Amino acid sequence: MTRRVGWTLAGAVPLAFLGVFFAWPVATLVARGFFPDGAFSLEGFQQVFSEPRTWRVITTTLAQAAAGTVMSVLLGVPGAWVLYRTRFPGRWLVRAIVTIPFVLPSVVVGVAFKSLVISTGPLGHLGLDESFAIIVASLVFFNYALVVRTVGALWASLDPRTEQAASVLGASPARVFLTVTLPALAPAIFSAAALVFLFCASAYGVVMVLGGAGYGTIETEIWFLTAQLLDLGGAAALSIVQLVVVGASLVVANRLQATQARAQRLRTDSSNETPWSPRRDALPTALTAAVVVGLLLFPISTLVLRSLTTASGLGLDHYRNLATTGGGTLSVPVWDAVGNSLRTATVATLLALALGLLVSLVVSRSPRNELGRRGLGLLDAAFMLPLGVSAVTVGFGYLITLNRPPLDLRSSMALVPIAQAIVALPLVVRVLLPVLRAIDPRLREGAAVLGASPGKVLRDVDLAFVARGLGLATGFAFATSLGEFGATSFLARPDEPTLPVVVFRLIGRPGLENQGMGMAAAVLLAVGCAVVMGLAERMRPEEATTW
Repeated sequence: MTRRVGWTLAGAVPLAFLGVFFAWPVATLVARGFFPDGAFSLEGFQQVFSEPRTWRVITTTLAQAAAGTVMSVLLGVPGAWVLYRTRFPGRWLVRAIVTIPFVLPSVVVGVAFKSLVISTGPLGHLGLDESFAIIVASLVFFNYALVVRTVGALWASLDPRTEQAASVLGASPARVFLTVTLPALAPAIFSAAALVFLFCASAYGVVMVLGGAGYGTIETEIWFLTAQLLDLGGAAALSIVQLVVVGASLVVANRLQATQARAQRLRTDSSNETPWSPRRDALPTALTAAVVVGLLLFPISTLVLRSLTTASGLGLDHYRNLATTGGGTLSVPVWDAVGNSLRTATVATLLALALGLLVSLVVSRSPRNELGRRGLGLLDAAFMLPLGVSAVTVGFGYLITLNRPPLDLRSSMALVPIAQAIVALPLVVRVLLPVLRAIDPRLREGAAVLGASPGKVLRDVDLAFVARGLGLATGFAFATSLGEFGATSFLARPDEPTLPVVVFRLIGRPGLENQGMGMAAAVLLAVGCAVVMGLAERMRPEEATTW
């Protein structure tokens, strides 16, 4: 009885947190769209969708998501071959370079690409500032690693004998790839594509930095209607549209990930890696090198160079100015914002780890009856929902729900780490859950036979194993919280901004000093996230997911 109560509480505590700080705000937001004055009405929808701008925004959102997905897949599949099926000196370094963009804050990526296309940037003469092309390029920058790692993980596990048999029977390399390899990789390719579409459709920070006033997506339009026009009904209507688009992407991604997982279990124990061959690998290697140098390294190196460029040449002036408010542009010095970011990210990480550990322990159980298994499946799905709801929607939902007793948190800084914890929680669960599910049930059974109590089995078996994944989970949670911009842009108080908010404010102001400080602050944020994830990756357990 005591054991059952303990497991019930372990599931109820995080579920209550999710209900209060996620389900309630999102449900209230949806209700605001359908019941603007307490009675059911579609007037808000009719008004929003009668505007040509709304349809232009929706079309732009879908077009940028589709373009970003197609380009990420086309460039990522050759990269998966080079980095996961061939061996060459320095491969670990290239893999690290490819992975870092995926964990960079969106506002940093936006600033990096902005530094390329402004009038004084290396690509300023091409007129790409505030263009569709530069936004799609930034989305590919983000999601290239997702495709490479997802497809590469499956490619590395395919049995090479099937391809070898086709070659022996006279099939050309191109035919082997099209008729044997590509169909085998399809689950991973489509799974990665669905996730990339999800991330591209919900992109916020890069669009805010790169898009300008003439470019809008559903995410940025929600911010515009809320912060600029105070049109809460219209924003709620668009938020529902965003929920449908992103939610549908998440459902498709989950189904395809299940297919990929089944395919990946059919792995071979033999090594699929082969030494790099100039004749066979020259073309995919050249394409991968062009992506790494031109798309990944070029924007970041330009951002670093611009942060060091002053009116009198190269120097550290902009970094020294981070101790100031930028001539009154900011309400606090940038270093104060760094402190705010570190504090809120630490609190958010601790929250996400505590809740994620409880959820993972509960969901990893193996009930004997069908009802119990279905219940745990629903619980697992419930804690993945924040992946399918944009952070902007969550932040907006907080504004219209947590503004009156008993939870009047409008003036509290606690809202920011809570929102960041909600965003990071699914990532923590996705890291810890595979580790717990990989435990051989015989270990628990053996410990129980030897007289260990349920609490001792939990401590000496489950917690001992899950500790292997805590480093990676901590890295994901901290880096995500440190760079979170969507919800924080709604919730951060003017006198206690976080570093991403400060970067956005500085970049949005004219003047060499403001721009330089913004780029210097962006470099600090990028370095912080990269170091955290670099350390976390070194602690990645084999059972952890690939993203």
